[in-house]
Amino acid sequence: MSILILPSARDDLADGFAFYERQEAGVGDYFLESLFSDIESLRIYAGIHPKQFGYHRLLSKRFPYAVFYDQEGKTARIWAVLDCRSDPDAIRERLASLRKK
Repeated sequence: MSILILPSARDDLADGFAFYERQEAGVGDYFLESLFSDIESLRIYAGIHPKQFGYHRLLSKRFPYAVFYDQEGKTARIWAVLDCRSDPDAIRERLASLRKK
């Protein structure tokens, strides 16, 4: 299984990095390392995660974030990496807007 991180998800990862780096120097790097480790697990486990709002949702092991992805052939496409503490309606709207692009 190959993994494609779409620009929308790359922006989310950059935002998460900036947020955690503002909290304490170095935590942003740990955030990215952790999320990329979670994303890398999709090479083996893509498709087993429950769907929410039309996407598979992989929960991060170390941070309150969810990776929203779908599968196209043998590729897991990462659409968004969102903070689970966000309003569910805002998450739903964000994911719906990605489908329209």
